[in-house]
Amino acid sequence: MQVNSERSPALHRLPGKGFFRRTVVFLLLALLAGGCTNPAAPDSQARQEKISLASTAPAGDFAAYAEEPVRVTPTVPEYRVAADFSNITNPDMFQLSGTVRTKLAQNGFAVVPGSTHPEFFTLYEMSRYQPVPLFVTTDSLLHNYHLFFSHLLRVTEKEKLAPTLTDLTRVMLAQAEKDYAALRGTAWENAAKRNLGFFAVAGQLLDPSLAVPAAVKEAVTAELALIEAHAGITLSPVMNLGHTPDMLEGYKEDYSQYIPRGHYTGSDQLKAYFKAMMWYGRPTFRLKEEDETRSAVLITLALARDENLPLWEQIYEPTCFFVGRSDDITAYQLMELLNEIYGDSLSLQVLADGGAQWDAFLAATAELPPPAINSIPIFDETIQPDREEEIKGFRFLGQRFTLDAAVFQRLVYRDIKEDAAGERRMLPKSLDLPAALGSAAAYELLADMGETGYGKYPENMTALRRFTAGLDEATWTQNLYWGWLHTLRPLLTEKSAGYPSFMRSEAWTRKELNTFLGSWTELKHDTILYAKQVYAEAGGGAEEVDDRGYVEPNPVLYARLAALARMTREGLAERELLGDTDRASLERLEQLALQLKAISEKELNNTPLTEAEYELIRSYGASLEHFWIEALRDEGVDHPSAVYDKPAAVVADVATDIGSGLVLEEGTGYVSAIYAVVPVDGSLRIAIGGVYSYYEFTQPLNERLTDEQWHRMLTDGNAPAAPAWTQSFTAE
Repeated sequence: MQVNSERSPALHRLPGKGFFRRTVVFLLLALLAGGCTNPAAPDSQARQEKISLASTAPAGDFAAYAEEPVRVTPTVPEYRVAADFSNITNPDMFQLSGTVRTKLAQNGFAVVPGSTHPEFFTLYEMSRYQPVPLFVTTDSLLHNYHLFFSHLLRVTEKEKLAPTLTDLTRVMLAQAEKDYAALRGTAWENAAKRNLGFFAVAGQLLDPSLAVPAAVKEAVTAELALIEAHAGITLSPVMNLGHTPDMLEGYKEDYSQYIPRGHYTGSDQLKAYFKAMMWYGRPTFRLKEEDETRSAVLITLALARDENLPLWEQIYEPTCFFVGRSDDITAYQLMELLNEIYGDSLSLQVLADGGAQWDAFLAATAELPPPAINSIPIFDETIQPDREEEIKGFRFLGQRFTLDAAVFQRLVYRDIKEDAAGERRMLPKSLDLPAALGSAAAYELLADMGETGYGKYPENMTALRRFTAGLDEATWTQNLYWGWLHTLRPLLTEKSAGYPSFMRSEAWTRKELNTFLGSWTELKHDTILYAKQVYAEAGGGAEEVDDRGYVEPNPVLYARLAALARMTREGLAERELLGDTDRASLERLEQLALQLKAISEKELNNTPLTEAEYELIRSYGASLEHFWIEALRDEGVDHPSAVYDKPAAVVADVATDIGSGLVLEEGTGYVSAIYAVVPVDGSLRIAIGGVYSYYEFTQPLNERLTDEQWHRMLTDGNAPAAPAWTQSFTAE
């Protein structure tokens, strides 16, 4: 797999304040003095104004990642569950069906899907007051991090990013008007006009009262109509300004992507922000089209003026910390080339004159790396054989490189060709990701489904596994998105002798895949606006009860989650994006993860727990309830009774097949109960906890689901069946 320094995580840590100037943070040294005295004149002073550039050195990391070491030698004695439960101390605490009892005897655990618990804390609190032993799961703590990640991103967007985006749009629109006036009558006129329309669209999405320049009003009105209608894939009126291309040569946009979803349905402000950022993140100024390249250069130079670049960075840098870098060519790269080729001679006049320097610049852009992920609707290789040429281009605030999308890209057509029957794999499977991270169980399931029989699937999977196995900790922890994936990786490690017997079966390995995919679904849900999507072409009881519980012993996962919570807190605090209440909650989450790590280590080392540690397990549901309220307080939640309005279930579309008009949806639903036979003080008991329910299904492209629609499907009983491979560990 090719890795380049701008888009690939493998060569750089996510940097701190100022880094994203890269090696060429540029500044405009002077305004266009005097404005445009004669807009139509080719020799306008505005076009002759020299544009000088300067660079600064990169600053330090955005936030450090420091993982607590894990010290365990697993020594839990092996045990078997008697078919009649005669060696279990508390079977009468639970009313279990025959199928659940059979699963418990076979595997040492059983997952029971249900429709009772909309959130994890409701299951734990109800069980606490019965009382019965609780089983603290990795699922429940991972879900807790999702709640805070979504909350922190949402608050940052509402309080910081959305207002800054409006300010940035206004100044860029004003500069686009000046450029258009200065370049009238030159070969650059249409490129400037395209930019005028581009920023006017964003301005209208953010503030409908903002005036649209008359020169682009018709195109902007048509563009906004397509966005509001979520009109599927068609030619963009603004991006194709100046000519009327056919569907083959013109720039096509997928307007179904502008359906606000995820947490962006919560307010008009977030809906507007979603659509404007989607507009800034998707349309590509393709390098294969010289006029579109001119537009990209003008945008780059506009960013260099006044305080425009700092405004842009106030949006780009925090979102890089949450999700990652742009997968497409950025202003940094274009400015570096402009600086090298034009130096002190750079001006609109010099650009408009073309000549050898412009030819050299175009030649240099041809050497820039293509994106790792295709998110542009294009035709298959029989019609458009050079995918790189079709998709390589500049994006203003481009959607971000993510490892999962890069994996999916290499495991769908055209990267893997057809199977023996000539069929094409147009959508990935979620199991592709854990398989690429080394999970033998995930690959076996894919093989059983017939997913590995496509021409180059095994070859590409081998290359992906080699690539991911070679990534170091600095790469895995460069931002919160990657750190979240890093936290999930221990779920893919099969458990050795010395682990509790319920964790050493094939069924448990598949349950861990379910946990991995449930948490990954939450990650995709939370970052749906920013992450690039792959496109295939075309109290207590009245009596004393021994209710001592158990923590699912996965100390490495807890250690990584604690480090991720600390990294989240410190990274946002450095940028002054964290309030005192959220800082305290993240500190509390970090400490809880470290406490669960310590308990896990004791359990695996066969060391008795203290009464305080058992009490932490008993009160775990109350901790979850506290975190849930704090994470949703910005949405008006202040009491657990709101849980039915804000359930855990989420949905996210992760890949698009334009040929069939389908998208791949990933969802979580009601919290499932898990019963596990666990060892406490040398005897076996049943404990209960909560785990994800997980779904994967397709949906029409123009009907990408919102959370609210998904909740209605679940409530009405219209949700699809869970994946067949989950049946090995589930029971009614």
